[in-house]
Amino acid sequence: MSAQDLAAHIKLVLMDVDGVLTDGRLYNVPDSTGKMVETKGFDSQDGIALQWLSWNGIKTGLISGRISPATDERARQCKFSYIYQGHIEKIPILNEILADAKIDKDQVAYIGDDLTDIVVMRRVGLAIATANARPEVKKAAHMVTAQPGGSGAVREAIEMILAAQGLWDAILKKYEAI
Repeated sequence: MSAQDLAAHIKLVLMDVDGVLTDGRLYNVPDSTGKMVETKGFDSQDGIALQWLSWNGIKTGLISGRISPATDERARQCKFSYIYQGHIEKIPILNEILADAKIDKDQVAYIGDDLTDIVVMRRVGLAIATANARPEVKKAAHMVTAQPGGSGAVREAIEMILAAQGLWDAILKKYEAI
């Protein structure tokens, strides 16, 4: 089956954070007390696309090995249904999310870029690797985005999913793009 065929049945889009929602760079900056805190940059076009999923009843979630307040805030802004940080072992989290969402694994897409993502990608219906992903991750994917993480990879994957479900034209019409 093609990635588009698999995307037609997706009800939940899960993803890693660093290297997927971001370009993988971590910035340490001082807070008001001088203590160093970590922050990251997120792509605004990925953000609006994540909201389009929400509008269409497709849930979103993230599973990240790192813990970051910046990730929490971005997930809140983008209306993520599932936010799991500090989890390098992602299979137990996937199983927990599947049980809570009451959907089959074939109705889940996962976007990843590194070795820790492959185990999840092998257990979902649609595996997506970002352009900047490790070669092993790309090999495990049904689709590899043209854009790297943090630069529109998530948007690209979402547009493909929405198009496969016949929802993309409504988005374009809303913004008078067609």
